[in-house]
Amino acid sequence: MQKCTMAKNEQMFKDRTWYEIDATDVILGDLAVYVANLLRGKNKPIFTPNLDCGDYVIVRNAKKIKLTGNKLVDKKYYDNSLYIGGMRCRNAQEMVDKFSEELIYEAVKGMIPKNRLGRSVIGKLFVYKDEGKKHESQKPVKVQVA
Repeated sequence: MQKCTMAKNEQMFKDRTWYEIDATDVILGDLAVYVANLLRGKNKPIFTPNLDCGDYVIVRNAKKIKLTGNKLVDKKYYDNSLYIGGMRCRNAQEMVDKFSEELIYEAVKGMIPKNRLGRSVIGKLFVYKDEGKKHESQKPVKVQVA
């Protein structure tokens, strides 16, 4: 009988790497699934569901993301400030043009757990609208989303 080992929290901090993804002409759903799996650490053999064993992810060129079908016109994003009349509705085209970082961030956030673990996992995601020189000192590994 094979013995299963659970990863320890101290072990996670040593094994973190930085990944850089270029979002140019990548479908939003495919990108969100791939990034969520990297953030959770599901690509590692030491994955433990109750620990934050994922890596850091940098997404660049968020304004060049692609949506399929009629989603640019039909899909709506709602936000509410909880004040009277504070509900705001935007379609996907406006989100891609003006708030593309928020679009990717919300897509990934919807795919991770809604608890303390999820809040610590989403903190390792960095989304930028265009090419930037931030995080170059971390020497991120460039990854292609297939």
